[in-house]
Amino acid sequence: MPLKLIVANKAYSSWSMRPWILLAHLKIPFEEVVIPMGEPDTHKKMLKYAPTAKCPSLQDGDIRIWESLSIIEYIAEKYPKKRVWPSPRAARAHARSLACEMHAGFTALRQHLPMNVRRPVSKRVLTAEVIADVARLEEAFAKARKIYGKGGPFLFGRFTAADAMFAPVVSRLYTYDVPVGRPTRAYMAAMMALPAWQAWINDAMAEPWQLERYERLPA
Repeated sequence: MPLKLIVANKAYSSWSMRPWILLAHLKIPFEEVVIPMGEPDTHKKMLKYAPTAKCPSLQDGDIRIWESLSIIEYIAEKYPKKRVWPSPRAARAHARSLACEMHAGFTALRQHLPMNVRRPVSKRVLTAEVIADVARLEEAFAKARKIYGKGGPFLFGRFTAADAMFAPVVSRLYTYDVPVGRPTRAYMAAMMALPAWQAWINDAMAEPWQLERYERLPA
């Protein structure tokens, strides 16, 4: 029985994107359930799969896992040969620290620049707090790449869970044309060239649902 991943709208759900792109990139078979946000029965449908009534969540037989990072850790345990995290201990510790920082932080950026992959690329005036978040992102990306990224274009060379965690941020940086340096642009290009990334975007573009709070942001 394949894994079952429950996600919200692909156009908007940054949390859903993380485990989805990891599973898709690693070619781990899974069944997908999409539950659109903002519908009268959204809460009821999501509650069927997770006690938080939020997406994403994962089902593996009778086992239920919710929260993106918990799902990623479960995938790492279930599929050790897929090398979800970097292999060297120091790199793995660094990657987990970055993933947790992403999970808990960058609040100003996430709130001011909500994910909407269908939004035409255009700038939005950035607050001082968002600018600080972007500076920290660039610092984190550069350090990981300098120390561990010699073997490829991603944060730890090859694609890992750390990249999956930062995928929605890359989407935001692109969508809102956020000013970043050349190394960050190169990393973004590598992420956006992934077949799994393109598959997510194509699915999002085909979705019929729209939420006004994401579609009508002022500049």
